Amino acid sequence: MFKNNSILALDVGASGLKLAEFAPLRSGGVELIRYVVGSLDLDPQSEGDRYTYITSTLREMLLGSGIKPGPVLVTVAGQSVFSRFVKLPPTDREKVYQIILYEAQQNVPFPIEEVVWDYQLIGSAGQELDVMLAAIKTDIIEQLLESLQKAGLQPALVDVSPMALYNAVRYNYNELPACALVVDIGARSTDLIFIEQGRVFCRSIPVAGNAITQQIQQEFNLSFADAEEMKKAHAFVAFGGAYEGHQSDVVDKVSKSVRSVMTRMHAEINRSINFYRSQQSGQQPTLLLLAGGTAIIPYTDTFLKEKLKVDVDYLNPFLNVTVANQIPAEQIGRSAHVMGQVVGLALRRCMACPIELNLMPPKVLAAAAFRRKQPMLVIALLGVIMTVAVWCGYFGKMAQLYHERLVLVQRQVQALSAVDHRLRAVEQRVKEVTVRIDKLLALADRRTQWIKVLSQVRACLPAGMTLTALKPLAPTAAADEVGALVVEGFIYRDKFGENDVPIRDFRDELRKQPLFSPDKTQEEWAPAPEAGHYKQEFRIRIELKQALRS
Repeated sequence: MFKNNSILALDVGASGLKLAEFAPLRSGGVELIRYVVGSLDLDPQSEGDRYTYITSTLREMLLGSGIKPGPVLVTVAGQSVFSRFVKLPPTDREKVYQIILYEAQQNVPFPIEEVVWDYQLIGSAGQELDVMLAAIKTDIIEQLLESLQKAGLQPALVDVSPMALYNAVRYNYNELPACALVVDIGARSTDLIFIEQGRVFCRSIPVAGNAITQQIQQEFNLSFADAEEMKKAHAFVAFGGAYEGHQSDVVDKVSKSVRSVMTRMHAEINRSINFYRSQQSGQQPTLLLLAGGTAIIPYTDTFLKEKLKVDVDYLNPFLNVTVANQIPAEQIGRSAHVMGQVVGLALRRCMACPIELNLMPPKVLAAAAFRRKQPMLVIALLGVIMTVAVWCGYFGKMAQLYHERLVLVQRQVQALSAVDHRLRAVEQRVKEVTVRIDKLLALADRRTQWIKVLSQVRACLPAGMTLTALKPLAPTAAADEVGALVVEGFIYRDKFGENDVPIRDFRDELRKQPLFSPDKTQEEWAPAPEAGHYKQEFRIRIELKQALRS
């Protein structure tokens, strides 16, 4: 899908969009080439046209930044995704998917056929497996992706915002304390990401930037847009206690509104830490990393450090990520706190990441697969047309020659009826031409037989099975005929149900095909996978009812 080296990453937030273009490096990392941040300017109480705003905002961002439309990696906000962390009992690897599917059906609060869901094994506690489930309503994600397509972007992957941020942290911070907490303060919600060695836990709390705006809106009786502008102009976290307020009454009231919301946020963070320690057997965080658009309100770090009694720093997603020279350091410094998600997305394209979720709807995946196949389909169609044209031309030419010869013979018969031996010579030449035509037709028939054989093999292939080799077998070493075929391949057992026997089903379907012998088509080799491995290889011998010329 990606025809050039550029990687487009888009973070879709509640109040803004972040679009960035990266280039992969030979060292395995990525380099930020250009980026643009756009605001949706939406009142949370009236978001009926949200997807229309996303489309129009994206078009403006693409036009103003010089980023060319193309395949894009996307994150969706944590509050749009239903996520659960569950523990699985000790079980065989072959049964893991069935158990996870059961857990998804039990935990997702919607019918499973109405959501797009994915899972990730994120570690183990003793003999138990820790699994993260993520699900989103199909209509929500399809509407979002449709709005991106209208702007000229082709969604290639859908990640969850907290997990993309987690991947960015793991890549950039080589040394973290035993337990670190990332606090991503957005507009509508705040994502809390607990990071320990070999495990992760995330949770969203409904206290964020919009809560501050709404507090100011009520305090001054303003519209949401005016309250947002006042927040941007005057907001900081008031010191509280015995500290003297700001000289300006307006600024003082705004700062106290901010502190009121931040106090609620601190209570929610503290409650989440207690839940993590008691229910998830986690440790007390000793480092807090701030991210998100609301996190830059002055004194937010000081407030949380004082309340939580931990070290607080701002997350920098560019510690190990290169930034192109044409981007000024001051510019990227002003935006670094909101760029973690797009960095995490770009890393998904270049390397294996700790968390790899994909919430692409099946309908969108099918459309993308068809688009990838279109060039090959067009080439195949052109090849068929050219083949038919060549054969038509050949037979037309032969028919013309035959007609010319026949006319000549008829004239000779009429004029030289006495010269019988000459007429026989001409007739003999006509027979030779006919024999040549028959040989060519037989050659064409043999070629189509091979196409039919391969088509019947492919028609039997179930989804999730991969063929790695197809070898023709001759009856003897000197024979120029093929009497049998050997196909080799493999399956991933976790893609099939516990009771599924895809290799045997594949063999049985082959036996039903008109060109293959039902009695002599057998499995030659299909060992059970080793413990802990999902891959099972196999080899099947297909006996042809009628041998083909090689």
